[in-house]
Amino acid sequence: MAALPRSVLVTGSNRGIGLELVRQLAASPQPPQHIFATCRDPDGPRGKALRALSAQHPSIRLVQLDTVDLPSIRRAVQVVESCLEGQGLNLLINNAGIGSHATLQSVDSQEMLAAFATNVVGPLQVAKEFLPLLEKAAKGAQKTGLSCSRAAIVNVSSKVGSIGLCLGVLEAPMYPYRASKAAQNMVTRCLAAELRDKGILCTAIHPGWVKTDMGTEQAPMTVERSVQGILAVLGSLSQETSGAFLDWEGNSLPW
Repeated sequence: MAALPRSVLVTGSNRGIGLELVRQLAASPQPPQHIFATCRDPDGPRGKALRALSAQHPSIRLVQLDTVDLPSIRRAVQVVESCLEGQGLNLLINNAGIGSHATLQSVDSQEMLAAFATNVVGPLQVAKEFLPLLEKAAKGAQKTGLSCSRAAIVNVSSKVGSIGLCLGVLEAPMYPYRASKAAQNMVTRCLAAELRDKGILCTAIHPGWVKTDMGTEQAPMTVERSVQGILAVLGSLSQETSGAFLDWEGNSLPW
């Protein structure tokens, strides 16, 4: 990133893209002062890699946050606010999400609702609850315009949620995942429109098809390469790209 923010919060940071975002941010020549690495159970078996990473970098603070549990989100806000000591939160990266390969024949209401709870309602609730800290960062910044180093919400999306592209439906129907990501994209657009005048940037990023638990080993791209691209794109975001849907190389995608 061109100018790293003072403070960053990443949801779903115990594996895959979230874990790599935390790793690369912490390893930067001038890392953020505060990297809040959140996940549902940082003390459990799935948090092992994240705990090992945080032991190597004093800037990383592990925070319990379940994006579908409002009391958990509010407790996380209190922890983050205490750590920031009167400062605001510069960058919120809504990365936590779940996949689904359900077809028209196999899909049911429970799987649809679970995908929407995690991929749409979760990021919206997290943005809502952290909004006062983002507003504080925007007001306290010694700069004008919109940027990730001032105040920003970045939603990790997917181009399979693009209605304009509607890619590969016959090969990979993925009804719950596609529909939930399309809805998440609408949330991003709404946030961008509403928060622009508050000095908060909002953008959706497609990370590519990445070798992660969700992307599987069939994916063509490593998580390291994806995150390098994402961080470069985040550093270039401005008023012109708030409300945009971009891929990990900065290319604009149709909604």
